[in-house]
Amino acid sequence: MYTRYSITCLLLLLTMLVAGKLQAQDSAYLLQPDRVFDGEQLHENWQVLVKNGFIESAGAELKAPADARVIRLKGCTLLPGLIEGHSHLFLHPYNEVPWDDQVLKESRAERTARAVTHARATLLAGFTTVRDLGTEGAGYDDVGLKTAIEKGIVPGPHMLVATRAIVATGSYGPKSASADVDYPKGAAEVGNAAELEKEIRTQIGKGADLIKIYADYRWGPNEEAKPTFTLAELKLAVDITSSSGRQVVVHAGSAEAMRIAILAGVSTIEHGDQGTKEIFRLMKEKGMALCPTVAAGEAISQYKGWIKGKMSAPERVQTKRKSFAAALAAGVTICMGGDVGVFPHGDNAREMELLVEYGMKPIDVLRSATAVNADVFNISNKAGRIKAGLPADIIVVEGDPTSAISQIRKVKLVMKDGKRYN
Repeated sequence: MYTRYSITCLLLLLTMLVAGKLQAQDSAYLLQPDRVFDGEQLHENWQVLVKNGFIESAGAELKAPADARVIRLKGCTLLPGLIEGHSHLFLHPYNEVPWDDQVLKESRAERTARAVTHARATLLAGFTTVRDLGTEGAGYDDVGLKTAIEKGIVPGPHMLVATRAIVATGSYGPKSASADVDYPKGAAEVGNAAELEKEIRTQIGKGADLIKIYADYRWGPNEEAKPTFTLAELKLAVDITSSSGRQVVVHAGSAEAMRIAILAGVSTIEHGDQGTKEIFRLMKEKGMALCPTVAAGEAISQYKGWIKGKMSAPERVQTKRKSFAAALAAGVTICMGGDVGVFPHGDNAREMELLVEYGMKPIDVLRSATAVNADVFNISNKAGRIKAGLPADIIVVEGDPTSAISQIRKVKLVMKDGKRYN
């Protein structure tokens, strides 16, 4: 015999089941833009069906299920959610607060609060995945932010995190003017192979999705960039990290550090400012990708007084243009990643616009920001393409960014795992 209490519980259960059914029904969308860029090619008059957080089908003349909400997107282009290849969510522009002061004077609570707002701005700009390459003094807080996003506590992109990054003892900052004073560092210092091995294993244990190593830094006799690790040490790092199914990415600006990193078998080289034709030919031969971060270099030059369009480009920018042209000529795979954090989060498209200015075709830049990044970062089963079975990480922009890359800024819709965020 049912009691009043059991009947109440039964009614509550039925209400929850009905609500769940309605929620499932509401999660079906038929998106009808003028065109779809699938991560590789542009298709006119395609549609995309999203159901229960995944792309169910994509193509011409799809029939909408009875429970699907049809969204007509006249004059727009649908694309995979963009992938930011080089981000620092725990940093903000250096013309606001210098890097040293962010590391030394901003509390971890403040830096995390900033990172939360940066994550939201990144997502709303259409970047549904980021590779975050070091907290720069904020420990393992990127792992916590990633978890908070995954739990739905705060909005943000999917994250691949590097945690503390790794530097050679004595090479990295902040540095004190007094030899008797040691400041906290912006990355984890290691002094030999044993310490390197232990640090890699520690970071993996703390939640690192990849290992970031500074293969050179400005510690030469005249503060020029010089290698900080030997070939044997970098090979050891790659062996340990790859055994866990993860990648090693390296900061390298000098040609010699790039050469060592290439021979060690790292996954990507970040920056590559002084790369030569020979170095880029070697990268191409080894199938290694470059994340050129041209936007960061221009931003730093502008913070130092350069007025673009009114003044001659400084040597740093000229060198970057030449090395990037050499990388393109060699056919090196280009990842899209701007080192955002040096410049404002949410302005990630700045790198895409500059890549076009530096010589890439708009459609190639879009490929770099979607399918290429997904393939290079080993996440092509999760992101980077409009393809049946993949999570519905989708953006819609006004116009056609394959003709004018700046249209990528005109975001009309952002969807991550099938959930709309605008």
